[in-house]
Amino acid sequence: MSLPGDISALRIALFEPRIPPNTGNIARTCAALRLPLALIEPLGFSLNDRYLRRAGLDYWPHVTLSVHADLDEFRKTMASNQRLIGCSSYGGTPLPSMRFRFGDVLLFGREDTGLPNLVRLQCDQITTIPMPGAANEDGQGGVRSLNLSVACALVCYEAGRQIGTW
Repeated sequence: MSLPGDISALRIALFEPRIPPNTGNIARTCAALRLPLALIEPLGFSLNDRYLRRAGLDYWPHVTLSVHADLDEFRKTMASNQRLIGCSSYGGTPLPSMRFRFGDVLLFGREDTGLPNLVRLQCDQITTIPMPGAANEDGQGGVRSLNLSVACALVCYEAGRQIGTW
């Protein structure tokens, strides 16, 4: 578990994830990029779920995983100088314009509802991946959002690129 003072270049946090394969795929990305993964409860699955294990393949031993009862408990593990960056399908700084810093925590919401407004308000900043094929305001005429694991990989890679992690 990461504790204040033990700051990674970046950290991934999933707020109430629901779909085991998404979390498994994100864990695999975290293993590949050497990023800690925090899961904020309640989870929509058991950590023993076979689909979760299957999506993460045999990479789970290479993931620094922590589980937190709620967002308040998770925030207690953050150092005072760390920023909580909400990643959302709407209303944020476009990813190419976002300026990441060493120690940022990238927070992703539930697959079905995203980040609730109360959680968004606790974020230091929100970033959004531009999608030329995005749906309009009523959710019609295009894609409403990217798959959570795809969005996480895109944001992680861009953030790491900016801060010189790779």
